[in-house]
Amino acid sequence: MKKVLKTILMGAVAFSLAMGVGCGAESSSSEKESSKADESSQAKRRQLRDKSDYGKVIALTFDDGPNTDTTPLVLDKLEEHGIVASFFVIGNNITDESAEVMKRAYNMGCDIENHSQSHPDMTKMTAEEIKAEIDFTSDKVEEAVGERPQFFRPPYIAVNQTMFDAVDMPFICGYGAEDYNNAVGIEERVERVLAQAKDGGIILLHDMSGNVQTVEALDKIIPALKEQGYEFVTITELFHAKGVDIDPDSEIIYSYAEQTEMYG
Repeated sequence: MKKVLKTILMGAVAFSLAMGVGCGAESSSSEKESSKADESSQAKRRQLRDKSDYGKVIALTFDDGPNTDTTPLVLDKLEEHGIVASFFVIGNNITDESAEVMKRAYNMGCDIENHSQSHPDMTKMTAEEIKAEIDFTSDKVEEAVGERPQFFRPPYIAVNQTMFDAVDMPFICGYGAEDYNNAVGIEERVERVLAQAKDGGIILLHDMSGNVQTVEALDKIIPALKEQGYEFVTITELFHAKGVDIDPDSEIIYSYAEQTEMYG
């Protein structure tokens, strides 16, 4: 696995997957903000229960935010249905305004993860360029919510050996619904998600600006999966619930927690 990867084959499989097949009274204001971030982080960690307390679990994930139009609508749906999700954010989309939306997601118990700074094809970049993309976004997330991302979703799910060597985080893919394409209607998005759902699975959706069809699809996806006995968890919880200790050097691109091959 540590030998030279077959980039062309990997790119072809990746493309197929991508198509759908986060003290005291005298403290300074900065210290108070840091304290709030610590409290939020502690609350988030308290979500982790004993592994035996979990049944069927699934993780909803959303790419390409944050923004101030669609991301809040997604969060409204999560709150309405009483669930959490994970958001893979693009660093260049984090502004003062969208950072507040991201904080809302984090304070709801959602994971905030890394989807690069500018969503480039990283297979065409040097290790230094890749690291700069990752560090930029992780720094922005940490500045906003007080915690650095622990997982990385490669743009376009395109990977090569340079990326594996440069990025010290587990790579996440997921089962998609091609919901970035306006031609894919609400019902088809619902059908694709439900058809691919599995215990320990990761669902790849998008909260990109204007993607209201996915927002509406959530009103059908979430109840249907609940009816099938699924509990919605974050990416962090997913691996914990399945007892999977991830090695960032494993060169697996996870679509489900217990995956042992590069692509699932």
